[in-house]
Amino acid sequence: MTDLVFYEKPGCIGNKQQKAILRRLGVSLEVRDILSENWTAESLRSFFGNKAVPTWFNESAPQVKSGEINTDHLNETEALRLMVDQPILIKRPLMIYQSLKQSGFTVGPVLDYLGVNLNDGQKVETCPMSDQPCETVP
Repeated sequence: MTDLVFYEKPGCIGNKQQKAILRRLGVSLEVRDILSENWTAESLRSFFGNKAVPTWFNESAPQVKSGEINTDHLNETEALRLMVDQPILIKRPLMIYQSLKQSGFTVGPVLDYLGVNLNDGQKVETCPMSDQPCETVP
């Protein structure tokens, strides 16, 4: 099967579980570091489709979690500028499969096309160590 480009935060347990699900389905992954990519507003925007701006953000990023950045009050331009400057803010994973793109390991064009069925009880967007979105766990 054609490679799926999978942008992750290295060391994230949630991303590790997500990759395992994809590999079990026979998906070949090209894994990239979301934090070291040279993002632009244009390169990021296409991952979010018609999702609301607050859903573009990694809820466990320190600035979001602390309330320093209130994602409910940002427009697209402001949100993209913040994420270009601080990629830790980007909801992950970002995925590209052929011409399809999506953010987050949830219902969306990439996972739908690949036939990934997420069970209601399956917590693949949150850290297995808690009910919060995934952070790197040593």
